[in-house]
Amino acid sequence: MCRLQKPETTALVVMGPSGVGKTTTAELLAARLGWPFAEADRFHSAANIAKMESGQPLNDADRGPWLSAIRDWIAAEARQGVSSVVACSALKRRYRDVLREAAPRVRFVALTADQHLVGERLGGRTGHYMPTSLVQSQFDDLEPLQADEDGVAVSVGVPPEAVVGQALAALGFGGDE
Repeated sequence: MCRLQKPETTALVVMGPSGVGKTTTAELLAARLGWPFAEADRFHSAANIAKMESGQPLNDADRGPWLSAIRDWIAAEARQGVSSVVACSALKRRYRDVLREAAPRVRFVALTADQHLVGERLGGRTGHYMPTSLVQSQFDDLEPLQADEDGVAVSVGVPPEAVVGQALAALGFGGDE
Protein backbone atom coordinates (compact mmCIF):
# COMPACT_ATOMS: atom_id res chain seq x y z
CA MET A 1 0.00 0.00 0.00
CA CYS A 2 1.30 3.44 -0.95
CA ARG A 3 1.12 6.03 1.80
CA LEU A 4 0.53 9.65 0.85
CA GLN A 5 2.80 12.11 2.58
CA LYS A 6 1.26 15.12 4.27
CA PRO A 7 2.32 18.37 2.56
CA GLU A 8 5.08 20.22 4.41
CA THR A 9 3.82 22.93 6.73
CA THR A 10 5.15 26.26 5.49
CA ALA A 11 5.18 29.78 6.86
CA LEU A 12 5.57 32.67 4.46
CA VAL A 13 7.02 35.80 6.04
CA VAL A 14 6.47 38.92 3.95
CA MET A 15 9.34 41.19 4.97
CA GLY A 16 10.76 44.64 4.38
CA PRO A 17 10.79 48.15 5.81
CA SER A 18 7.64 49.81 7.09
CA GLY A 19 5.55 51.22 4.26
CA VAL A 20 6.73 48.77 1.59
CA GLY A 21 3.36 46.97 1.45
CA LYS A 22 3.90 43.95 3.70
CA THR A 23 0.39 43.83 5.14
CA THR A 24 -1.37 44.26 1.81
CA THR A 25 0.83 41.65 0.14
CA ALA A 26 0.59 39.18 3.03
CA GLU A 27 -3.20 39.50 3.24
CA LEU A 28 -3.51 38.87 -0.50
CA LEU A 29 -1.13 35.90 -0.32
CA ALA A 30 -3.07 34.42 2.60
CA ALA A 31 -6.35 34.84 0.72
CA ARG A 32 -4.98 33.24 -2.45
CA LEU A 33 -3.47 30.31 -0.54
CA GLY A 34 -6.30 29.92 1.99
CA TRP A 35 -3.83 30.19 4.88
CA PRO A 36 -4.27 32.18 8.12
CA PHE A 37 -2.64 35.60 8.29
CA ALA A 38 -0.97 37.44 11.16
CA GLU A 39 0.23 41.04 11.26
CA ALA A 40 3.44 41.25 13.30
CA ASP A 41 2.52 44.72 14.52
CA ARG A 42 -0.13 43.14 16.77
CA PHE A 43 2.66 41.30 18.65
CA HIS A 44 4.44 44.53 19.72
CA SER A 45 4.36 45.50 23.37
CA ALA A 46 2.81 48.79 24.42
CA ALA A 47 6.32 50.00 25.28
CA ASN A 48 7.58 49.24 21.75
CA ILE A 49 4.64 51.08 20.18
CA ALA A 50 5.16 54.09 22.47
CA LYS A 51 8.85 54.15 21.60
CA MET A 52 8.15 54.18 17.86
CA GLU A 53 5.36 56.75 18.23
CA SER A 54 7.89 59.03 19.92
CA GLY A 55 10.18 58.72 16.89
CA GLN A 56 12.73 56.35 18.45
CA PRO A 57 13.74 53.26 16.48
CA LEU A 58 13.57 49.91 18.21
CA ASN A 59 16.80 48.15 19.11
CA ASP A 60 17.58 44.43 19.19
CA ALA A 61 16.58 44.16 22.88
CA ASP A 62 13.17 45.66 22.04
CA ARG A 63 12.69 43.30 19.13
CA GLY A 64 13.67 40.08 20.93
CA PRO A 65 10.40 39.37 22.78
CA TRP A 66 8.42 40.57 19.75
CA LEU A 67 10.18 38.16 17.39
CA SER A 68 9.76 35.33 19.91
CA ALA A 69 6.00 35.98 20.07
CA ILE A 70 5.73 35.88 16.27
CA ARG A 71 7.82 32.70 16.14
CA ASP A 72 5.58 31.12 18.76
CA TRP A 73 2.43 31.97 16.76
CA ILE A 74 3.91 30.41 13.60
CA ALA A 75 4.99 27.35 15.61
CA ALA A 76 1.50 26.92 17.12
CA GLU A 77 -0.02 26.97 13.64
CA ALA A 78 2.59 24.52 12.35
CA ARG A 79 1.97 22.10 15.25
CA GLN A 80 -1.62 21.92 14.04
CA GLY A 81 -0.41 21.22 10.50
CA VAL A 82 -1.45 24.69 9.35
CA SER A 83 0.64 26.76 6.94
CA SER A 84 0.54 30.51 7.56
CA VAL A 85 1.42 33.96 6.26
CA VAL A 86 2.93 36.71 8.42
CA ALA A 87 3.68 40.35 7.62
CA CYS A 88 6.87 41.11 9.58
CA SER A 89 9.74 43.49 8.86
CA ALA A 90 12.37 40.79 9.62
CA LEU A 91 15.01 43.33 8.62
CA LYS A 92 18.10 41.48 9.86
CA ARG A 93 19.35 37.97 9.24
CA ARG A 94 19.40 37.20 12.96
CA TYR A 95 15.71 38.21 13.21
CA ARG A 96 14.89 35.85 10.36
CA ASP A 97 16.90 33.14 12.12
CA VAL A 98 14.54 33.42 15.12
CA LEU A 99 11.49 33.11 12.86
CA ARG A 100 13.03 30.12 11.05
CA GLU A 101 12.90 28.17 14.33
CA ALA A 102 9.09 28.09 14.12
CA ALA A 103 8.09 25.65 11.40
CA PRO A 104 9.45 22.91 9.21
CA ARG A 105 9.74 25.45 6.42
CA VAL A 106 9.83 29.23 6.80
CA ARG A 107 10.15 31.10 3.51
CA PHE A 108 10.59 34.82 3.00
CA VAL A 109 9.07 37.21 0.49
CA ALA A 110 11.34 40.26 0.60
CA LEU A 111 9.52 43.29 -0.76
CA THR A 112 11.88 45.79 -2.34
CA ALA A 113 11.26 49.45 -3.04
CA ASP A 114 13.01 52.75 -3.43
CA GLN A 115 13.34 54.56 -0.10
CA HIS A 116 11.65 57.64 -1.58
CA LEU A 117 8.55 55.59 -2.54
CA VAL A 118 8.37 54.12 0.96
CA GLY A 119 8.62 57.60 2.48
CA GLU A 120 5.75 58.79 0.29
CA ARG A 121 3.62 55.81 1.27
CA LEU A 122 4.25 56.34 4.97
CA GLY A 123 3.52 60.05 4.62
CA GLY A 124 0.10 59.27 3.20
CA ARG A 125 -0.76 56.57 5.73
CA THR A 126 -3.05 57.27 8.66
CA GLY A 127 -3.70 55.30 11.82
CA HIS A 128 -0.25 53.73 12.11
CA TYR A 129 2.34 54.45 14.80
CA MET A 130 5.42 54.37 12.53
CA PRO A 131 6.44 57.95 11.71
CA THR A 132 8.17 58.78 8.42
CA SER A 133 11.18 59.93 10.46
CA LEU A 134 12.03 56.26 11.10
CA VAL A 135 12.19 55.24 7.41
CA GLN A 136 15.94 55.84 7.29
CA SER A 137 16.54 53.64 10.35
CA GLN A 138 14.55 50.83 8.72
CA PHE A 139 16.67 51.00 5.56
CA ASP A 140 19.85 51.25 7.65
CA ASP A 141 18.92 48.01 9.46
CA LEU A 142 17.79 46.13 6.35
CA GLU A 143 19.93 43.12 5.48
CA PRO A 144 18.78 41.65 2.16
CA LEU A 145 18.08 37.93 1.94
CA GLN A 146 21.25 35.90 1.54
CA ALA A 147 21.69 33.17 -1.06
CA ASP A 148 21.29 30.45 1.59
CA GLU A 149 17.99 31.86 2.88
CA ASP A 150 14.77 30.30 1.57
CA GLY A 151 12.98 33.16 -0.09
CA VAL A 152 12.48 35.51 -2.99
CA ALA A 153 12.74 39.25 -3.57
CA VAL A 154 9.89 41.02 -5.32
CA SER A 155 9.73 44.69 -6.33
CA VAL A 156 6.63 46.60 -5.27
CA GLY A 157 6.81 48.87 -8.30
CA VAL A 158 3.70 47.15 -9.70
CA PRO A 159 0.12 46.84 -8.36
CA PRO A 160 -0.33 44.58 -5.30
CA GLU A 161 -2.04 41.75 -7.24
CA ALA A 162 0.96 41.65 -9.60
CA VAL A 163 3.37 41.58 -6.63
CA VAL A 164 1.46 38.59 -5.25
CA GLY A 165 1.44 36.83 -8.61
CA GLN A 166 5.18 37.32 -9.00
CA ALA A 167 5.83 36.11 -5.46
CA LEU A 168 3.72 32.98 -5.90
CA ALA A 169 5.41 32.16 -9.19
CA ALA A 170 8.90 32.70 -7.76
CA LEU A 171 8.03 30.49 -4.76
CA GLY A 172 6.76 27.75 -7.04
CA PHE A 173 3.09 28.12 -6.12
CA GLY A 174 1.99 29.19 -9.61
CA GLY A 175 0.85 32.76 -10.13
CA ASP A 176 2.02 35.25 -12.71
CA GLU A 177 5.43 34.91 -14.26
